[in-house]
Amino acid sequence: MTVAYRPEHAVLELDSRFYREVAPADFPQHAVRWRNQRWAERVGLGALSEAEWIAHFGKFDPLKGSLETPLALAYHGHQFQVYNPQIGDGRGFLFAQLRDDAGRLLDLGTKGSGQTPFSRSGDGRLTLKGGVREIMAASMLEAFGVYTSKAFSLIETGEQLHRNDEPSPTRSSVLVRLSHSHVRFGTFQRLAHGGDADGIGKLVEYCTRHFYPQAAGADMAASAVGLLREVVQATAELAASWMAAGFVHGVLNTDNMVVTGESFDYGPWRFLPYSDPSFTAAYFDARGLYAFGRQPSAALWNLSQLAESLTLLTDVAPLEQELSRFELFYREAFRRRMLGTLGLQPAGEEADLELLKTLFGWMGATRASWPQLFFDWFGGAASEARAAASPIASLYAAPDFAPVRSALMSHAPKRPERLAHDYFRGEVPARLLIEDVESTWAEIADSNNWMPFYRLMERIEMAREALAMEAVKHP
Repeated sequence: MTVAYRPEHAVLELDSRFYREVAPADFPQHAVRWRNQRWAERVGLGALSEAEWIAHFGKFDPLKGSLETPLALAYHGHQFQVYNPQIGDGRGFLFAQLRDDAGRLLDLGTKGSGQTPFSRSGDGRLTLKGGVREIMAASMLEAFGVYTSKAFSLIETGEQLHRNDEPSPTRSSVLVRLSHSHVRFGTFQRLAHGGDADGIGKLVEYCTRHFYPQAAGADMAASAVGLLREVVQATAELAASWMAAGFVHGVLNTDNMVVTGESFDYGPWRFLPYSDPSFTAAYFDARGLYAFGRQPSAALWNLSQLAESLTLLTDVAPLEQELSRFELFYREAFRRRMLGTLGLQPAGEEADLELLKTLFGWMGATRASWPQLFFDWFGGAASEARAAASPIASLYAAPDFAPVRSALMSHAPKRPERLAHDYFRGEVPARLLIEDVESTWAEIADSNNWMPFYRLMERIEMAREALAMEAVKHP
C-alpha cells in the first residue's frame, strides 16, 4: 500500500438487512489478465506485486483496514419491468471500500467470485469472455466521459463453464470493479417490498451522508425528497451520456441502476454502428424495451420505482414533482453532451438544437458510421481537412451533407489543441462495434493471443487522453 491508500468500511453502518457475509470461491488457477494500474495508483494500490494482486483480487484476502469479510448485497428489482424478489448478489460481493484521491467513497465489488445465498441455481461464476467484454465497455465509456464503474482487475481462474449463450465449455474469470456505489434502486425496492420504512430511512441517511450531503433535510421526509432530487439529476446525466456516446446498455433493470448515477454491470451491451433509435443490444429483448432510443424513458421509469419505494417515508406529491424535473435535466445534459462528443462550443440553444436535428436527420438517412463520423468531425471546422481524408469522405462530399457541414461550421471548436494528439493522426477511431469485440475475443479463444486485446485497450486509452472529456460533477 502507498500513502494514497485510505481504507473504509462505511457499509457496516448498515445492518444485516442489507447484506450477508459470504466466503469467496476457491479457484484452481490465477492468471492476471487485466490490471488497471492508473486507477490502482489513484487508490493507493498501484505498488502491489503480482502475487499480492492475486492474493487480494483472486483469493480475496482482506485489504488492511477495510472489510474483514465479503458482503453479498441484498436487493430486488424489476427485470424488463416485471418485479422479481428472487435476486441479489448471486455471483458477486462487496469486497472492500476505500477513498480515492478526491476523497470519494469507493467500492471494490466482484463478479464471478462464487455462490452466495442469492445465487439460486447459478454457479456464481463469470466467463472469461464476459470479463473481457466488461473491461472493453467500461474503458470506452470512460474515454467518452461517461460516469462509469472501472474494470479494476480480471483474473482467469482455470475452470470450464457451460453456458447456453456461449460455445461451451468456456473459460472462467473473476472480475473486480471499482465504483462509487452499489446502492441500487432495487436496494430500496427490497425494503419497500417488506414494508421496512426504518430500513429505507437508514439507507437514505447512508446515501445522503456519503454521496449527497446537500440532500439532507430537516427530517426524514425532506431527506427522502432531497435524495430523489439528486438521483433524478444524476440519472438524467447518465442517460444523456449513453446517448451521446452511441451506447446501448442492453439491460436497464432497476437492479442495474445505482443512486450515484453511475453506469455499471455490462452484459449484452453494444455501441451503435449507425444512428438507429430501435437498435437493441440484448438478443432476448424481443420488444425492444431497452432499445437505444428508449434508454431515457427506461431510466425515468426506473426512477419512478425508486420514488414509489420512498413513499414509505414521505408523501407522493413532492416525489412526483422531483420526477417531473427529469426531462428538463435530460434535454440540457443531452445537448451539452452531444456538443462535447463533437468537440464544439455551444452557440445558443436554438443553433445547438438545429445542428443536432440536421446531423441526426442526415445520419439516419445515410446510415453513416457513428464512430467514424464523430471521429472525423471532432472539432468541427478544425477537422475539415481530416474529414476530407476519411474512409467515408464520399458521404461528406455529397450534396445532402451540405446542411450538416453548414451547421457544424456555425459552432466554434472547443479546445482545438486536442486535435494535436497522435490519436487524431490515424484514419479510424478506437471503436467497439460487435465485429471488433468478436474478432478480439476470437484471438483469445482460438490461440490465447492477448496482444490484439491489449493493443485495442492502448488505442482506447489514447482516445481517453485525446478527447479529454470534461468530467461530470460526481456526488
